[in-house]
Amino acid sequence: MRRLFFTFAVMMVLSSSARATTKGLSQIVTPDLQGPGDLSLSFQAQSERIANPYELQAEMGLTSWAEFAVFRGFKPDEWIFGTEFGLLTKEPYLLSIGFVNWSPHLDVDPQPYIEAGYYTEHHNFIVGAIHAGYKNEAILGYAYDFNQTWRVQVDFQSGKENSSTIGFTCNITRDFQMNPALYVNNGSGHDLFGYVVFTYTFHLWNKTRGKELEKSEK
Repeated sequence: MRRLFFTFAVMMVLSSSARATTKGLSQIVTPDLQGPGDLSLSFQAQSERIANPYELQAEMGLTSWAEFAVFRGFKPDEWIFGTEFGLLTKEPYLLSIGFVNWSPHLDVDPQPYIEAGYYTEHHNFIVGAIHAGYKNEAILGYAYDFNQTWRVQVDFQSGKENSSTIGFTCNITRDFQMNPALYVNNGSGHDLFGYVVFTYTFHLWNKTRGKELEKSEK
């Protein structure tokens, strides 16, 4: 167990807001980066039609412009890696590149992407493209932050094997978050699937940012 925790602690994933405490969207990558020194550990449960039904994940910001991620799936047994680099990191305009869903254990190639975002105090708009397998797919997203506790969000990735989603994020505390969502498959049946992720964030070497977040919530 200690070896597993250590593996997570030295690896790093995608999509955390640089100014708020809400995480990213339910399905797509977002162009905002995990804060440097912030390590997020998550447990994710979802329909088998979406992905691996049970996953642990670790996400860590390395710098203000780089982060890395690792997912541990159990059915099937797999390790999945992703990374993101910020080309524009000063809101309201964001631009990032990276790759997701690289699983060398299952011989799955990384999927490179590029994304742009326009973030205001309450509205987050996201548009981009990802290369998955042999084709290019569009990614779109929108989130509305009511306050530091509640966010509603929708997103879309093209391709019949992908989905549109609607969900919300609740910051139960400053560092503990819950994000349930409903997936609507893009295929002809438009089947519905469930998804939920619980996340706790540790501020390993960015104590100043943690204090700033506390002040912003008062």
